[in-house]
Amino acid sequence: MSLFAIADTHLSFGTDKPMAVFQGWAGFEKKLEKNWRALVKEEDTVVIAGDISWGMTLEEALPDFRFLHSLPGQKLLIKGNHDYWWNSKTKMENFLAANGLDSIGIVHNNAFQTGPVCVCGTRGWAPEAEDEQDIKVLAREAGRLRASLDFAESLSGEDIVFLHYPPVQGDIVCPDIAEVLVKRGIKRCYFGHLHAVSLPDYTDFQWEGIGFKLISADFLEFCPKLIEKY
Repeated sequence: MSLFAIADTHLSFGTDKPMAVFQGWAGFEKKLEKNWRALVKEEDTVVIAGDISWGMTLEEALPDFRFLHSLPGQKLLIKGNHDYWWNSKTKMENFLAANGLDSIGIVHNNAFQTGPVCVCGTRGWAPEAEDEQDIKVLAREAGRLRASLDFAESLSGEDIVFLHYPPVQGDIVCPDIAEVLVKRGIKRCYFGHLHAVSLPDYTDFQWEGIGFKLISADFLEFCPKLIEKY
């Protein structure tokens, strides 16, 4: 059994939002499916850390969920800044259940144990945010991360955090999120949001004893990254 992760899949089977206009994205769905099937087994788990679907509603995102459901393994979804379909956890879980998508779970104020590790996380927010609204969002996201880690206390194993936004970018640090990671003793944190052509120096680094790694889909060449084998 293994844990994999990827972010920024930007699927759009149910809406007209082609990613082929961006460099390196032409035919990415076939690349993703081929790589996923070559690596991931049914007993494995894959975290998708945000910007999963361009659908504006759960209904519009349904073809993308069905695509993910058709792939091997359990999928754990975390919200990204472009996941406009995201709703209350109850509504999302009921929608997935009503459509028979039982291989998809939602990480939202909770955590999942898989083998010797616990999958924790939340969306996060832009580290350079300064206006009042962004400050409120950051506080809320920090609270959700704490809630996820609190939930993991009822489980066992190492807590691994998955975020959409990177909480550290060079000298720019998001204290609301970073403080939680340090205080909770997190050693591994994976994030998306940054694409292959942006900020190449911030893809794999150490900060305050925490290892950070970028897992955006185009950076990984549309191949889920192995996080833990057990």
